[in-house]
Amino acid sequence: MSLDHAASKPHEALATLLRDDMEAVNGLIQERMASEHAPRIPEVTAHLVGAGGKRLRPMLTLAAARLCGYEGPFHVHLAATVEFIHTATLLHDDVVDESAQRRGRPTANLLWDNKSSVLVGDYLFSRSFQLMTETGSIDVLRILSNASATIAEGEVLQLTAATDLRTDENVYLQVVRGKTAALFSAATEVGGVIAGADPKLVKVLFDYGDALGIAFQIADDLLDYQGNTAQTGKNIGDDFRERKLTLPVIKAVAQATEEERAFWVRTIEKGRQEDGDLEHALALMAKYDTLTATRDDAYAWIAKAKAAMEHLPEHAIRDLLMGIADYVVERLN
Repeated sequence: MSLDHAASKPHEALATLLRDDMEAVNGLIQERMASEHAPRIPEVTAHLVGAGGKRLRPMLTLAAARLCGYEGPFHVHLAATVEFIHTATLLHDDVVDESAQRRGRPTANLLWDNKSSVLVGDYLFSRSFQLMTETGSIDVLRILSNASATIAEGEVLQLTAATDLRTDENVYLQVVRGKTAALFSAATEVGGVIAGADPKLVKVLFDYGDALGIAFQIADDLLDYQGNTAQTGKNIGDDFRERKLTLPVIKAVAQATEEERAFWVRTIEKGRQEDGDLEHALALMAKYDTLTATRDDAYAWIAKAKAAMEHLPEHAIRDLLMGIADYVVERLN
């Protein structure tokens, strides 16, 4: 497939451009997810890794390194590290959320059990740290270990914030920066660091990844209420049923009347949901047009991501990364 043919889907064009690197990453992932003594580990990992996905995060690391002129081998290690961290968090998230479906397939915790999902996730985190250290870069280790801690912190914050109606947009942003954007920004930042890029360039890559990750999560939260189940692999209103206070609801709660707030207290804070509650929640969001406002926020973060990249010299990868930013929100159209 030519790059021109893939232009409508920039992540596919980037995957084509980075094909050799991505094949090396996939090979390293297969090698490092093996276990001589615990066959359950590759079974569980292969189920999730084999489910597909765009591998966007590791591609961001490869792209950032190549954009900065890197010619060494360790961008492959870092891309695999990023994918292992991401996969580990998915395994843990599905246990926490009691999810039954991931990328249109049964989750690992459903096919095996919660213990297997948690422990295999721990194994992948450990593997990711092994890969980090092989680069010999203390800066890389600092960035990715900080990101791992931030992701865990974001998930714990979400446990309490998700069902607390006092959660405002600032707290929501803190959660999103932790659970999602931290890995995006680390993925792009370490690509520049391993290439020995100028600190100003590394900061640009960080800013791009941070804004892209925030927009990505906002878009995901919006699609939960207006997406296509066949495309998202989720049912409409899953976040509502799981009592997750995401941005469309936060915006509705902020404008709610006393009666409307009582509805949100019953359904989100206390979890006493009845037939018709999802439809009423959607009606309240429509009343205050919070889905449109959430969509506007996603586009605003994409604008920040693209503005960051404008500081870089012209390059085919830079253009594709800007295209990926647009693609994240094109899902909302």
